[in-house]
Amino acid sequence: MADVSGKGVPAALFMVIAKTLIKNRAQMGGKPAEVLQFVNEQLCEGNDAELFVTVWFAILEISTGKGIAANAGHEHPAIRRAGGKFELVIYRHSPAVATMKGMRFREHEFELHPGDNLFVYTDGVPEATDAHNELFGTERMLEALNEDPKAKPEELLHSVQKISTHSSATRRSLTISPR
Repeated sequence: MADVSGKGVPAALFMVIAKTLIKNRAQMGGKPAEVLQFVNEQLCEGNDAELFVTVWFAILEISTGKGIAANAGHEHPAIRRAGGKFELVIYRHSPAVATMKGMRFREHEFELHPGDNLFVYTDGVPEATDAHNELFGTERMLEALNEDPKAKPEELLHSVQKISTHSSATRRSLTISPR
């Protein structure tokens, strides 16, 4: 999961390059930190627009559920253990990719078990605003994710998009729009 700084064609092109570099380097093997380190060096070259990319990148071994992730300035993921509720997994992460040459990226290990769910998102979710310019925030995001613990992934996304806030007199709906 990644999110580019900036808007418009330059940011879109920068994201395409970042995505391609991440995918190609990941296919060569290595840990997430190594992949991001390589991509960081490539993106720092000639980055006159000073764009950057936040990235949550993980490699998961499906047979064991063991994973290793690197978070480069991205939002903290939410995880729901089987039978539990979604909670943010908060840890110290690295700066975004393409912010500085020679950057080293931190990794952390995690494990998913049958019935666990992982929710990774961009800052567009907690920073979305309603008609009253109130931020959606991570607390309301977690509320939406926890509305139906047995929901399928598509239903979780729908729930996050449709979450409503209640006030004493009105009910207003939040719309999350892509950037």
